[in-house]
Amino acid sequence: MVYSKEAQEFFSKELKEIEEQGLFKEERYIHSPQSADIEVEYPAGAELSAVINMCANNYLGLSSHPEVLQAAHDGLEERGYGMSSVRFICGTQDIHRELEEKLSDFLGTEDTILFSSCMDANAAVFEAILGKEDIVICDRLNHASIIDGIRLASSQQDSYKHLDMKHLEKKLQLHQDKRFRVIATDGVFSMDGDIAPLDAICDLADKYDAMVMLDDSHATGFMGRTGRGSHEHCGVMGRIDLLTTTLGKALGGASGGCISGRKELIEMYRQRGRPYLFSNSVPPVIISAAGRVIDLLSRTTERRDQLEENTRYFREKMTSAGFDIRPGVHPIVPIMLYNAKLAQDVARDMYAEGIYVIGFSFPVVPKGQARIRVQLSAGHKQKHLDKAISAFIKVGKKYDILHKSKEEIIEKYGM
Repeated sequence: MVYSKEAQEFFSKELKEIEEQGLFKEERYIHSPQSADIEVEYPAGAELSAVINMCANNYLGLSSHPEVLQAAHDGLEERGYGMSSVRFICGTQDIHRELEEKLSDFLGTEDTILFSSCMDANAAVFEAILGKEDIVICDRLNHASIIDGIRLASSQQDSYKHLDMKHLEKKLQLHQDKRFRVIATDGVFSMDGDIAPLDAICDLADKYDAMVMLDDSHATGFMGRTGRGSHEHCGVMGRIDLLTTTLGKALGGASGGCISGRKELIEMYRQRGRPYLFSNSVPPVIISAAGRVIDLLSRTTERRDQLEENTRYFREKMTSAGFDIRPGVHPIVPIMLYNAKLAQDVARDMYAEGIYVIGFSFPVVPKGQARIRVQLSAGHKQKHLDKAISAFIKVGKKYDILHKSKEEIIEKYGM
């Protein structure tokens, strides 16, 4: 069927409505390496602006670290550009297995299998091991990739209220007739920066004979005393059955992901994980660089410690200034604005002040929960934080949102 005029008009109207609602997502073009200071072209065709980047997943500031770049060069020169194959045919190099072993050691698990992204890892994590007689019980605010992974599986599914352990226990009691029960949760929830109570979840899993699946993409490398992740932060290392995470955030920021956990389950993914079996291997350049990142993190906690201090400082100053911020200890800092257009307007004015942040609104977050999501990095210096805080205060005064309650902001701007 041809792309009809009717279809064209329909989607044009949809796009126009998205724009009118203040929900249209525009891409900014970065003309420099990923860093705390970047050069951005926005809008398209405009002169470059030097801005402070406050919205990247570059938590440890390693995206352009000299040792990581050198390792990437070494991987390119020694092992080539790409594998031109999937792992089980002729796409596995010794460095792939070396990285998997390093990740297992770092995460405190029995075995690890690499994927081209954590999205692909989550697409495989349920489908390859669960059947119709099994069930996944999912936190209602889990990342979209977990939800998509559950949809791909033939298992049954249920959910529990966000972080509500009493509700989770009721669901576990309800599903005792299932063969396998899997509790699925984010370690850190990406829009709010809140941390799953993994100790309580593991206790319930023990009590009701369930497995625990954890997506730790926003924690691996910096949460916990030595940066192992939210399972270290919560004191449950060794109790997580399946841990998915990414190489594309704190661990260098390129791409790639993995499932790490019980050795029998990891072997099942090598045999039946469709995104693993039918996707090209992660390129040598990424494997080599990611291996160096693990070496750096195993050597010292300096960057993790700096990130923790930056997070504490920024959260304290912004809260004192009167912004509505979700409490916590994570470097994801949601500046709650509730109205989608207000979030877009604040982000635009912050950009004019030299601070690059993005307004988040539906469908990325629920309707009426629009926000600016600040993400701090170990690469941020005191001057970066102070300039960002000053800019936020200036823009906050303009829109009269300082020291205002949720109800007052909604009354002024709507939801």
